[in-house]
Amino acid sequence: MLLAERALQCTSPSSYAFTMPRRMKIVVAIAALFALGAALVAVDRTFGVAARDGSAATRLVLPPARGEIGLPPVLGPPDPGRPLLVIDPGHGGHDPGAGQGDTREKDLTLALGRALRDELLRQGGVRVALTRDDDRYLLLPERAGIARRLGADLFVSIHADSGGSETASGATIYTLSEKGSSQIAARMAERENRADMIDGVMLADQSDRVSAILVDLSQRETQARSEQFAGLLRREAQGSIKLRDEPLQSAAFVVLKSADIPSVLLEAGYISNTGDSAWMLSGEGRQTFAAAGAKAVRAYFARQSR
Repeated sequence: MLLAERALQCTSPSSYAFTMPRRMKIVVAIAALFALGAALVAVDRTFGVAARDGSAATRLVLPPARGEIGLPPVLGPPDPGRPLLVIDPGHGGHDPGAGQGDTREKDLTLALGRALRDELLRQGGVRVALTRDDDRYLLLPERAGIARRLGADLFVSIHADSGGSETASGATIYTLSEKGSSQIAARMAERENRADMIDGVMLADQSDRVSAILVDLSQRETQARSEQFAGLLRREAQGSIKLRDEPLQSAAFVVLKSADIPSVLLEAGYISNTGDSAWMLSGEGRQTFAAAGAKAVRAYFARQSR
């Protein structure tokens, strides 16, 4: 009788009501754990990758590899035998360059580059291409690479200087420094020894020593022509464009490191100087810049055709 009473107590409605919620809580807790585990697995498969030691590692989804960029149009005479100038307006896109207020270097360089292009096209006889004709970003090697792929005869990169004192002003014309020249010659001989052409000679057909000599000779000739154009640019700019006291300088700029294309980097003036900035922004200033630049370009090509 005592056992029966205890059995009835264990199966009474009050006992049943007490034990079922507890069991349900356990079931719900277990189900929640399984759900959490499944969610973590899904997140890991989407955003993570297993490391070698078995721990979770973050996966960064990178953009697809950037292929070779398209070439800009070449304007001017359709005759491919005409000399080709590639103008490189510095900076662009997310790289504004130097600036002062609403004035940004990337806008100034594009305006000056277009002005020089238009003046050369107006005079005729010279083909011209811009590395960028809009507000886009280009890597430094891509800029000189465009000139080389187009078979340019001359490359001019346009910038606006900044820094120093507020009184610093005037244009500066840069060619590749002797140190930069020797460094690029050595790197080209090593990197392109079996896959490139210098002045019409395939390096793949040459020994390492001969290839290095060919690259060095080409670099020296290119450097001499770059300095020749820089001198012509200085001559044509004098009297119309304000120049620094020593306007001819050299530096190891990446865009100047082409072994077979004469290259110059022109700092048209100081964007940090109120007078220089106003001159570069003005229509008169851009036209003066374009006129002097066009004279120097045409004089250079005339000398090369002799």
